[in-house]
Amino acid sequence: QVQLVESGGGLVQAGGSLRLSCAASGRTGSGSAMGWFRQAPGKERKFVAAITWGGGITYYADSVKGRFTISRDNAKNTVFLRMNSLKPEDTAIYYCAAMEGLVANVTEDDEYDYWGQGTQVTVSS
Repeated sequence: QVQLVESGGGLVQAGGSLRLSCAASGRTGSGSAMGWFRQAPGKERKFVAAITWGGGITYYADSVKGRFTISRDNAKNTVFLRMNSLKPEDTAIYYCAAMEGLVANVTEDDEYDYWGQGTQVTVSS
């Protein structure tokens, strides 16, 4: 089992920045990739960004490309999501997720095996 704990959410004005963290613990040795997803009220959960543990390959949704940066600290089993130039439409609960085994389609939430509890990000206009 893998446990994921997100932190770093909060309330910020449009144009501001936040950094989310996701700490993984437990049986993390077989992990292949980590992803961030978000879910706004009344909407489906959507892919935001992902990174592979091995090569550090990154993936981004078009809506956040150029504003968000995903990174990892392998030694600490932690993944970060730096969010700049935040917009009101970025308001959502942000979830991190862990993928085990071979890297699959990182943009699909059902490819991930473990999920954190989520952290709220609210961007005011």
